[in-house]
Amino acid sequence: MGTETKKLFRIYKNLNKSIDNIDFPEPITHVYNPLQYAWPVFANYLERFAPLQAENILLGMNPGPWGMAQTGIPFGEISFVEQWMALSGKITQPRNLHPKRPIDGFACTRSEVSGRRLYGWAQERYGEPKKFFKNFLVLNYCPLVFMKESGANFTPDKLNKAAAEPLFNACAKALQETIDVLEPKRLIGVGKFAATQARQDLASSNIAIETILHPSPASPMANRGWAPQAEKQLLAMGIRF
Repeated sequence: MGTETKKLFRIYKNLNKSIDNIDFPEPITHVYNPLQYAWPVFANYLERFAPLQAENILLGMNPGPWGMAQTGIPFGEISFVEQWMALSGKITQPRNLHPKRPIDGFACTRSEVSGRRLYGWAQERYGEPKKFFKNFLVLNYCPLVFMKESGANFTPDKLNKAAAEPLFNACAKALQETIDVLEPKRLIGVGKFAATQARQDLASSNIAIETILHPSPASPMANRGWAPQAEKQLLAMGIRF
């Protein structure tokens, strides 16, 4: 294992400790941290792809229920994580399991649309995963999944200040340390939230921060063809494929 990977392991282990005892108010009733219960898969991801020293970081907001929540990989659509990236590892269960949000790991039959769009584009454009991850490493700003009593998703941008401050401070520290280790040329927020947080957290860093359209099916623009729009945005930044 390389020095960079060991440092990243330490960063994310420390992040997990920092956020483990934060209390989140109603309507949040359940919180999952896939960087704990799916750590072996995420560790496999870092070991394999972080040493490629990608020029760009693609930064999402937080895990999706059928992607990273299941696999531990940001935007981790299961078929792409298991087959295209060829990642593996033991996935256990979160401490407080919501009955409507099971963790089935690689046996999950639901599809993460955002991840399918992102990695589908990556596979079509680059073919081999190492070629893609040489250009982009995909991470999330916040590792936590928040759910209401109904099982509905609750996104971190809706947290009140008291809950958001300790969480975002820990995430900001981890992001800054990750940038220091990987030394990418550019950070690209996948959606406005990630870009906004990065601009705040990395204000003193000499790194370009950009934004691309989020591939979420909740986005009418993304539903009109996410890949060509995102690629056009990346090309405008000077990124070549």
